[in-house]
Amino acid sequence: MSESSRDGVQSWAESMSARDRIRAVAETLREPRSVNWISEQADTAWSTTNEELQDLVDQGQLRRVEAGETTRYQPDYTRLLFEEIRTLIDENTREELRSELAAITEEIEEWQTTYDVETWEELEQSLVDGDLSSDELRERRDVITRWEENLEDRRLIKHALALYSDVEAAREQMPDYSSSRRR
Repeated sequence: MSESSRDGVQSWAESMSARDRIRAVAETLREPRSVNWISEQADTAWSTTNEELQDLVDQGQLRRVEAGETTRYQPDYTRLLFEEIRTLIDENTREELRSELAAITEEIEEWQTTYDVETWEELEQSLVDGDLSSDELRERRDVITRWEENLEDRRLIKHALALYSDVEAAREQMPDYSSSRRR
């Protein structure tokens, strides 16, 4: 028994199937990667990785990108965007989305006032100020990270609100088979 297993912690190779590991790696790609790279990261055989990546392409979850003589794979970012928007609509009411949008806007406005800047980029430029203590630098770095995340969240929430009525209308057009009687 390995030391990590004795401690109650399993490695992901012990706790996930090879295909699950490949999917986990593929879903987090930030740039196109080769079968070899993904196989190494997932700790799986090349043939298993290649087969799973082909399945993910066929399902529309990954895109194949030709880079010279090498084939690389990346997530379908359009699909991921719509999945995130759909999740926001599925898990939140319109009012909850509006409230979150207001909270994000308020937090950004507070940072603008506190640091006398308009954008996170301007706040980032203030990091070169030689008069800042290490605590102030750390605080500003943390604010910059949260500000960037807030902008992304705000963008997604705005999309969700813009599409909310369309998604509701599409759901109303879907037949409800759960209430149908079996014959």
